[in-house]
Amino acid sequence: MLIGVVLAVGAGIAGMDTSSEPVQLDPTSATPTGTRALVHVLEQRGTRVDIVHDAPAATESASVGGTVFVDDSAGALSARSARQLKHSAHRVVLVTSDTRVLEAFGLRATAAAEVSATTPVDTSTCAVPAAAAARTLTATGTGFDAPASMVRCLPSDDSGARTWGLVRTGIPNGTVTLLGATSVLQNGSITSAGNASFALNLLGTTDRADGRTADDDAVHGASSARLTWFVPTASSDGAAPSLADLAPGWITPVLLVGALVGLAAAFWRGRRLGPLVVERLPVVVRAAETAEGRARLYSRTRDRTHALDTLRIAAVRRIGRRLGLARGTHVDLVVAAAAVATGRPAASVGAVLVGGRTHDDATLVAGADAVVELERAVIASTSGRTPTPSARADGGGVSAPAASDETTGTATPTSTSTSTSTSTSTSTSTTMPDHGGRP
Repeated sequence: MLIGVVLAVGAGIAGMDTSSEPVQLDPTSATPTGTRALVHVLEQRGTRVDIVHDAPAATESASVGGTVFVDDSAGALSARSARQLKHSAHRVVLVTSDTRVLEAFGLRATAAAEVSATTPVDTSTCAVPAAAAARTLTATGTGFDAPASMVRCLPSDDSGARTWGLVRTGIPNGTVTLLGATSVLQNGSITSAGNASFALNLLGTTDRADGRTADDDAVHGASSARLTWFVPTASSDGAAPSLADLAPGWITPVLLVGALVGLAAAFWRGRRLGPLVVERLPVVVRAAETAEGRARLYSRTRDRTHALDTLRIAAVRRIGRRLGLARGTHVDLVVAAAAVATGRPAASVGAVLVGGRTHDDATLVAGADAVVELERAVIASTSGRTPTPSARADGGGVSAPAASDETTGTATPTSTSTSTSTSTSTSTSTTMPDHGGRP
């Protein structure tokens, strides 16, 4: 019987057209890498072969019964479709190296070295009935690393780590067989050793690990004489793949590690800065940080004039407050008062507190130093007599107490006095201290 099958397969190969381009495992191709001869013989033996490219159609056909051959050589099958097939099919023969699909079928296997059995390999002790019935196989293809808890056949060479060309495990309604040594199905090698017997039994009617017959399958609603040949394409699902389908398997652990690193960094930085304290205050920024930040901003924009003007304005406010002048006093009056207090010319004081444009860094530094030196001079001149501002009846500024002149009987101010008349004109009167009535 087996010899007749092999002869029929050989005759089928010889009489078929080979003009189409070679496609691996193409069920309609008669090229050496196609599988048309296998499909032809299966149909002659009474097995119905349905070639589908749509995942929903494959799932529906799998639920009816029989065997589903999934050729995912192109890696187009989504993990979602694989899970649906796993729960609906009775027997699955899978060709893939996609880790997502392998995980979806519950196959803890990873593609490794190539399997190249050019000489017959004894498979009589293999736990896969189709391989045991074939007794010997010659096959090449992908080898898989798989745990000993799974059925493993077709080992690679003993040199180095051993891989397997055939792996089987259970699924909810039956078994899934991972076939890496795909050359056993191809036209060019199916007549070698026991390849034809293995292929027909694996995809046909007699691969029964539990001893069930075709009649038993009919009783249980599963037709063993049916083969669904599923070749997934990019549009097989009928919908765009989800993000989980597109994401590689390592993305989840990487995201978890990244989240842990982020939490650790937050804890580390939080401990370094101390605990948070809630306080009902306006936004407070440390003076040093503000000064450094603004200094960098001015340096980056080369706005030296604005930087020096900021220092001058602050100095004018402090000097005015030091000399007892009202807040908002015009800068010219502050200049005049500072000139009197320090004994410097008003023009010199005005150049420091008002000045002109600043064209280079040297001028900026010199101007800042001059502002600091002037402010120190004002502080030194007023030490021991800190003015106490007092509002005048007409609201026109502040004045210091006056001393009586014993000679003339007139009141002589002891410091600069600024007043505003009722006609809103501003005047400044400055007198020297009285020394016993001498001018």
